[in-house]
Amino acid sequence: MSGADVWARVIGQPTVVDELRAAVADPAAMTHAWLFTGPPGSGRSVAARAFAAALQCPAGGDGTCHACRTVLAGTHADVTVIVPDGLSIGVAEARELVRVAGRSPTQGRWQTILVEDADRMSEAAANAVLKMIEEPPPRTVVMLCAPSLHPDDVPVTIRSRCRVVALRTPPVAAVAEVLEADGVDPALASWSAAASGGHVGRARRLARDEDARLARKAVLDVPLRLVSLTACMDAADDLVGSAKEETEAATEVLDDAETEALKASLGVGARGPGVVAASRGSAGQLKELERRQKSRATRIGRDSLDRALVDLAGLYRDAMVLDSAPDADLPLNHPDRRADAAELARRIGAAGALQRIDAILDCRTALEQNVKPQIAVEALTVALRLPA
Repeated sequence: MSGADVWARVIGQPTVVDELRAAVADPAAMTHAWLFTGPPGSGRSVAARAFAAALQCPAGGDGTCHACRTVLAGTHADVTVIVPDGLSIGVAEARELVRVAGRSPTQGRWQTILVEDADRMSEAAANAVLKMIEEPPPRTVVMLCAPSLHPDDVPVTIRSRCRVVALRTPPVAAVAEVLEADGVDPALASWSAAASGGHVGRARRLARDEDARLARKAVLDVPLRLVSLTACMDAADDLVGSAKEETEAATEVLDDAETEALKASLGVGARGPGVVAASRGSAGQLKELERRQKSRATRIGRDSLDRALVDLAGLYRDAMVLDSAPDADLPLNHPDRRADAAELARRIGAAGALQRIDAILDCRTALEQNVKPQIAVEALTVALRLPA
């Protein structure tokens, strides 16, 4: 197939592409439930969407036909994609998926259900999806995307009924190639690919957005700042404040537009016969929208902080590598910050770096357990403090 086919979007995963192509081409290799796993940035949902397009395409994913274009644009009538923008996928959403899955395809060859971040399903939602997988309609394909096969991400009962497609972190060179194809300067493309740790989406942000590059720099400046308790508190304020600013920037316009659109559809503020009856229950719907918006804001804030924590853990990992094997030519998470990693290695050693990585993991767990970000991050920065 040409470079324009749907598989060209799946970066650095030749084995996965071969497996999915085989399933499209041979009905005997096809199954009704798929689980795409892989670390953040590996392209789980990209691979699943490409697979969905190829299943609907008469040519197996040529990337140019109506079926391919509509699937990739999210407008195909027989492909339903759930992208949770809040903290979880609830049972109501899952039941709606089950209802849609029971339909026969109207245009394409399959009724396809794709759930991104399936690890966010509530227990009740997971049970509803499990029932759908156990008793699948004849022309329905379910695709779930999750970071890993750990029971915290995917219940064992669901995992055992799915065919697993395991993606890996794409090679830095493959990510750089994609950025160059997008028109990014080769030097910036190479730097962004390396700085992103193989995360394609983040590499694109770093290449295109100077604010993203500055935000990353601010995070990676933190470890060598932590020389006193005051510095620890200041760093925590900066990290939490940056996440809050990112959340406000991402949600402000979106929230206002959603609220105004819902009010208009409910006739809030309108006059005339029947308006009062029509607008009954509007307060409840507005309250539900507000709840979803608050959940989305919490998720955006957590994701922003988590990205910072992963960057920090990467720098301490580099310090551990440089302390343990200073003469080995091992890849670093942040090759552009090698001097900082070497200084950390000199001051805290491999054992100190490992302790700090553990503290970062504890902070990530605390945030997932709804500990207030300010408290969790202050506790972290104190644990990261450099020895006198």
